Amino acid sequence: MSGGGSSPFLRPENMVHQTMATKINPAPRASSNISVMGRFRLACGGLAILGSLVACGSAPPLPREAPLPVAAPQAPATPATTPVPLAAPEPAATGPVLTRARSRWVPVTWSELAGLEQDNLDQAWNAWLKSCERSASLPQALGALCPQVRVLSIAGPQQQYAWLQSRLQPYRVESLQGEARGLLTAYFEPLVDASRSPQPGFGVPLYAPPAGLANRKPWYTRQEMDTLPEAQTALKGRAVAYLADPVDALILQIQGSGRMRVQQPDGSSRTSRLAFAGTNEQPYKSVGKWLLDQGLVKDASWPGIKAWLAQNPQRQQELLWSNPRMVFFREEPLSDMDADYGPRGAQGVALTAGRSIAIDPGSMPYGTPVWLVSGGAQTQLQKLVIAQDTGSAITGAVRADYFAGWGAQAGELAGRLKQPLQMWVLWPK
Repeated sequence: MSGGGSSPFLRPENMVHQTMATKINPAPRASSNISVMGRFRLACGGLAILGSLVACGSAPPLPREAPLPVAAPQAPATPATTPVPLAAPEPAATGPVLTRARSRWVPVTWSELAGLEQDNLDQAWNAWLKSCERSASLPQALGALCPQVRVLSIAGPQQQYAWLQSRLQPYRVESLQGEARGLLTAYFEPLVDASRSPQPGFGVPLYAPPAGLANRKPWYTRQEMDTLPEAQTALKGRAVAYLADPVDALILQIQGSGRMRVQQPDGSSRTSRLAFAGTNEQPYKSVGKWLLDQGLVKDASWPGIKAWLAQNPQRQQELLWSNPRMVFFREEPLSDMDADYGPRGAQGVALTAGRSIAIDPGSMPYGTPVWLVSGGAQTQLQKLVIAQDTGSAITGAVRADYFAGWGAQAGELAGRLKQPLQMWVLWPK
């Protein structure tokens, strides 16, 4: 696990992406705006140099096309024969192919990144600013860009786009064997109702790490935690909260973190974050795959799993015990500012809904800006994202897990998204 991060191995379960239909209203999506005061401070210090940042490397404007000649009124309509001058072609990409542990980067022209000019770059800039909060942890070439990234957070999209072209070189990400297509999945932060103490309707505990838990050493399995007296003794007094549904608890453990909403004595509710705090170091086994392998379901999404359990309640424990892995949590306060972002990823910074991805660090380093393209039945994506997280199931050159946000709507996308992917890294020249 990266220092300060909370998720390199908190989501190994994303081998099979599933979701559920919750009874909870979805939380609002993450804000795409940084604070007004923050922008004002940046404006005061940055507007004076903003033009020079963009101008020092901006490409000259392309020549306008000459207008077609207008035929004289008395002449019959005939096709124009005067040639129309074409825009100057973009220079061919130059430079060496860069090789990393699990990928190679092939230099390309900016024209290969179709749709980048239409992207809402301001949203991506918010995620980039988060990575720059830990600029010392970034590769030197990326960290050196952070002062300009901060200044450009108050710029318009045309200035941001011009700066990208002047300072960065796009590279197509491929496997070491030259395969440029891979897999995109998604993950999310569940939002669940909970109780501080066991009571009717809330009897499924979520635990903090037990005192005897040793790092990287296997502890009791999920089944042993439910049945062995010595395991139950070790867990006594370690419950953080209680949920109503064991499947909801399992989803929370699979995602590795979440938000819980607890009703207060005065009738109000309070939302806090359940952050990843460790595991029992047992192997993860997908309950969806367990059902599929036995031919019990054809739909292994969370709605499909819940539908099967409704018809087979006597097999609930059997299904849960098929996954021996257990995740432990710690509760963290959730301020209004924190609520606009997700949990901390492996880079140690808060994730931005729709703009953060989990990647294989052997393919690219944390903090790398990435142009992501994916199309399929669930969604069409062409957007600038930042590599800020990982997971033990996220392996390979062209492999990414898209942070969809929190709540039921994000969970629906995360549970069903599994489609082709292409990626281009934007690396300093």
